[in-house]
Parts: sequence; structure tokens; C-alpha cells
Amino acid sequence: MKPIICTAVLMTVGLKAYAQVSTKMTPDTLRQRVDSAGRSAVVAPSPLVLSGYVEAYYAHDFTAPKVAPERPGFLYNHRRNREVNINLAYAKLAYADGPVRANLALQAGTYAQHNYAAEQELVKTILEANAGVKLSKTGLLWFDAGIFTSHIGFESAISKDCWTLTRSLMAENSPYYLAGAKVTYNSPNNRWTVLGMVANGWQRIRKVPGRGGMAFSGQVQYRPNTRVTLNWSSFLGSDRPDSLRQGRFFNNFYAILNPTNRLGVILGFDIGMEQKPFVRQTGERVAGYNVWLSPALIARYQITDKTYAAGRIEYYDDNRAVIIGIPGFQTWGYSLNYDYAIWPNALWRIEGKAYQSRTAIFESKNGLTPTNVSLTTSLAISF
Repeated sequence: MKPIICTAVLMTVGLKAYAQVSTKMTPDTLRQRVDSAGRSAVVAPSPLVLSGYVEAYYAHDFTAPKVAPERPGFLYNHRRNREVNINLAYAKLAYADGPVRANLALQAGTYAQHNYAAEQELVKTILEANAGVKLSKTGLLWFDAGIFTSHIGFESAISKDCWTLTRSLMAENSPYYLAGAKVTYNSPNNRWTVLGMVANGWQRIRKVPGRGGMAFSGQVQYRPNTRVTLNWSSFLGSDRPDSLRQGRFFNNFYAILNPTNRLGVILGFDIGMEQKPFVRQTGERVAGYNVWLSPALIARYQITDKTYAAGRIEYYDDNRAVIIGIPGFQTWGYSLNYDYAIWPNALWRIEGKAYQSRTAIFESKNGLTPTNVSLTTSLAISF
């Protein structure tokens, strides 16, 4: 076992924390300490919080040949086929004390193996590594720098925090993480969040070779009440060498609606455009932009206190192969999901999924086919 994985395992032993602990002494946060003489004193909790997460899974691709070790290459979560594996395991140390904060999370699993393939070996085990300082006395304005989980999209690599077991096509093919520096503002009533970030690139810790400039990303989120969340996130920059002169502009929109205590709906839409490449030999640029887009709809219903059911319909159009790299990629996705919370920190899930593409792009025992069907199950434990 690699030393870094051993470190992560040791950090998770005995952890029992679900949220960042405030250092402000209130009746809810005070605790008792008894000294050797039997005297008790009220003390504040530690500014350090340890937490952890492990998600084991099994994915069965009914379309791919039995010996195919992986699911399609445009998927980065739950990708190994017909074997029990770990999608994501991490141990996180969070520090928050008044005007300063910091996070360090080390990861392992097939998600990290596939999604961080282009990064240097030293950083492939880093899920988060960032430090921040408060810029206002009220604590509403913060400056942070380092490696972050992405603010783009309504899904993350942490499956338990998402409404479905597997990720949508839009999530799999937009940034899961960003590296750079950002300023974040939260309004006093917690209705508004506004974020501006200078980033190394489109899901890049190490910049693309031949790329000199930085990228910019932003987020505006509005929560008018507890049942509605509206979000716009954006990216402006490039994921190509400077010699190609290909700027990229990407927008992610979503609305999370909870019309009742049991029913929730997510409406998401991604659209991006990238300049066509500059031809260095002729000194000319191919006119126009390559555009990709993806709408998605997810509905989730709470059946009982411990069970949920969810359904998803999505479409991804990357006809010009900007992101996915398959010319003519135009694919529908459908999934049904069932969750059972065995314990408050233990979640079992199962999901059936089908893809229908305009062209034959999925591997099968008889060659390429336009359809793909799979079944995935997972067990996630939070510490």
C-alpha cells in the first residue's frame, strides 16, 4: 500500500464528525472537562475537525463484453466494470478558528485514478488543500487559495451528497475540482452567495503545457427561501495551448426546488463554446465556435424516513467533440435510483441506467452499438 493511502487510513480511524465545529462559546457548543481532581470546567471544542468517507461499489455493464475492465471513457465515477472496488475514500482535516480556516483532504479510489490522470503524481491524492482568511469583521467575506472541490454544478464526487448514485453526464464532463484563489461573499440572511475565482484552468492543478494565462470562474447563488435554490456558475479561459488561441466560455445553470417536504426536483442546463483552432501554418483561424450543451432533470421522492427513490433524464450534445472527444456525440441518459439509509452514517444505493446515442459508440461483444445498459450498487459510510 502506498504511504499516502496508509496516512489517509490512519486519519480516518475513530472519526465521528459531520460538520465544521464553531469556536464561539454558546450553550450548544460548550462541553464539560473533568480534571484529575474531579473538578469540572466548561471548555470550547477544538477548532480541528476530522472526518472521513468511504464508498464501495459494484458496477455491472450488461452491454460491454464480459472481459471489458471499464465502463465508457467519458465516465469518471464508478467506472470499473464487474468488480467490487472503491469509488472514493477520503480523510479530511478541517481547521476553523475565528479569522482563519484551512482544509486538507487526502483521497484514494477509482474516481481519483481516472479524474486526476493528467495531474502530477504528488497531487493525485489531494481532494482538497486550501487556506483562507476573513476579509470582514462579520465573517461574510473570505479569501481562500489552494485546491478546492468545484463550485460548478449541483453534483460532486461524494455520492452521498447527490440525489443519484452515479453522476450525470454534465457533471462527469465539467470540473469536479479547481485550483487557484477565490473571494466568497455570503449575505447576512444567507440568501446570496457570490464568488469570484482566478484558476489554473479547466479542472487543472497543473496548467496545460504551453498555456501561459489564467482562467476565471464565478458563481452567483440565490436562495429566496428554504425550498428554492437558483444558481449560475461560469468559466472563462482555455484548456488548450496558447498557440491554438482557443478561448472557452462555459455556463452552468440549475434550480433546486422542494415543493413539498418529500418531493424535490433539480433542473440543470450546461452550455459552453470554444473558439475553433488557429492554424499556425497558414496564420488563419477557422471561423466560428464549437458549442456543446446538456440539459438534465432529476426528481427525488422520500418514501419513508430512511428510503428515497429518484429518476433522471438527461441529454448531452457534444457533436464537435470539444469535451468528450467522440465526434457526433449526442446521447440521452435515463436512470432510476433507490436509496436506503441503514444508519444515519451508512447509505446503501442501487441504480439502473441506460444510454441511447445517435451513433454506435458503445462497445459490445458484437462490435459498437448505440445503446448501453448498466446496474450499479454502492455502500457509503461517513465518519
